Formats: sequence, structure tokens, C-alpha cells
Amino acid sequence: DNSSEFIPKCRTCRRQAREQSGEGDHHEGLSSDEELTPTEVDEFQKSKDNVLEDSRKIFEDVHADFCDIRKILLKFQEWKEKFPDSYCDAYISFCLPKLLNPLIRVQLISWNPLEQNFTELEEMPWFRAIEEFSDAEKVSES
Repeated sequence: DNSSEFIPKCRTCRRQAREQSGEGDHHEGLSSDEELTPTEVDEFQKSKDNVLEDSRKIFEDVHADFCDIRKILLKFQEWKEKFPDSYCDAYISFCLPKLLNPLIRVQLISWNPLEQNFTELEEMPWFRAIEEFSDAEKVSES
């Protein structure tokens, strides 16, 4: 099988071509096929900026009580305290993940765990709100 001999020869040829052309910014172990051109980087950044701008407009026309996770969870907490039977009959614990999913996804659009200064999930406001709601449910159940 000649394919195992072909790979090192290709790498050697590419390395020699880089040395002759004076390219010094190549990192060993990184495929040159994976390197993006400046044009591709600019296009990606523009596309990313457009997505982020569009995401800011998603809940623009929604009343604050219905696009803020903390406020939504407070409404459910009030429901549970005032009408525990109907709250239980509605299986709210099964509904909340589906209800909150779009709100959380919008907040995670710009989140990138591969960046050096990324925010931990546990530090995000929506995570803390859900955590507080879960703790309040445990206290009220006991």
C-alpha cells in the first residue's frame, strides 16, 4: 500500500515549498488545507456580525415580561404558589425546557468556549435564574 508513503512525501513537499516561498507563519501539525485566507476570514466575520445583529432584533417587539428568563420563571413561581394543583397538573417541569430553549439559544449565539476570555455557563444570568428557580422549587416541595 503506497498511501502511507504518499503522506510523508506530500508533507515534505509542502514544507519545502513553504521554506522556498518564505512562509514562516505555518504551525507544524496544522494542515495548510485548514488555513483560511484573509478574504475568507473577512467574509466569516461579516457573516458572524450579521447573525449577531439579527439576533439582537429577535425579541425587539416582545414585552419584557416574556423575553426575560428571570421574569418568566417568576411568573411560574407565582403560579405554583397560588395554584399548586393546576401547576402540578400542567406538568410545568416538562414544559419549561422547551419554553426557555429559544431564549437561551439566542443568548448563546455569541458564546464561544474556545475563546480565551469566554464566560462559563454557570456564570451566565439565564443559568443563575434557572438555578435559583430550581432551588426555590426544591424548598417549596420539602
